[in-house]
Amino acid sequence: MTTLNKKLSRLLPLSLALLFLISGCGTNSAKSGAGASAGAGGETAVPAASQAASASSAYADYPNRPIEYVVPFSAGGGVDLVARTVVEGLSKEWGQPIEIVNKPGAGGATGAQYALKQAANDGYTVLADNVASTTMLQAGSAAAPLLLSDHEFAARVVTDAPVFVVAADAPWKDFREFSDWAKANPEKLTWTSVGPAGFSTFAVAEWLKAIGADFSKTRMVATKGASESLPLVAGGNAVLAVHTVNETSTLVKAGKLKVLAILAPERSPYYPDVPTTAEQGVEGLSVSWWTGMSFPKGTPQEIVKKWEDGVSKLSQDPDFIEKLKKLQLDPNVLTGQEFTDFVNKEAEYYTGLATQTGIRK
Repeated sequence: MTTLNKKLSRLLPLSLALLFLISGCGTNSAKSGAGASAGAGGETAVPAASQAASASSAYADYPNRPIEYVVPFSAGGGVDLVARTVVEGLSKEWGQPIEIVNKPGAGGATGAQYALKQAANDGYTVLADNVASTTMLQAGSAAAPLLLSDHEFAARVVTDAPVFVVAADAPWKDFREFSDWAKANPEKLTWTSVGPAGFSTFAVAEWLKAIGADFSKTRMVATKGASESLPLVAGGNAVLAVHTVNETSTLVKAGKLKVLAILAPERSPYYPDVPTTAEQGVEGLSVSWWTGMSFPKGTPQEIVKKWEDGVSKLSQDPDFIEKLKKLQLDPNVLTGQEFTDFVNKEAEYYTGLATQTGIRK
């Protein structure tokens, strides 16, 4: 055997031993880390902290393109005006355009279905939510096209009190006299609403139930919202409209409408001379108006949270507050679980009212 071969023969056992030691250490190391790095079926699992970091980073640049903000009522109504005020503030804050898209119809259901059922749940389609397109919609029908479970609730922005308005030349001097007339002549009472389960419908039904009038004998005049409804009443084409302080103020100031009562615990600072319904002998009324925003189910929570935080920040902005005051509104923000709990409780009450008065079919 040559000298080289002799040297190789001596080195070979040492090399094999070293290789065995290295592979053994690697196997033990893999076994000791299996619980943390392998999941069911041998798949590599990512630690929870890494998953959270990845999710957060995925939405860190949201929004990075225009957002569609769907208003399920006609332009010029309360939901629309608040939505435009909100998007003006948030688009400036986030540096991305937020485009208002009005999709009225079916008491708010048309636009709500588009935003929650047809659009992607990627945060780039938002519903300008409202009491009529959420709790009242679900309460008003046993086969409602949308349920609360279809919403990912983000934030309530404002609340407003309903007011009962009639034409400026209507014969009733106050709400008490008008209530007596409605109880005696329900078949002559016509009132406007966006649909059988609209906001005005619930307000009228609750009022008639409280005074002992027959709701079923009255007649609804269907409209697409306050901007269509109020001129009908002012022109004598319907007897009554129930809309918010914000929505009624223009025609009231113009002398076209007369406010008979405000449905609120206290008088409105915007209608200080108008007595509440309770002051005029009709107690126990609680229907109220609100608007906010929600997303389709499955929308990433990081995106929903960004809207929650954005609205909360806006509500502290003097410029935003001043713009709402010009609409005769004040911020009344609820976010997260508080908002969800609020709508669940409200839906329970409205379902009972709808059942008792015959709204729910």
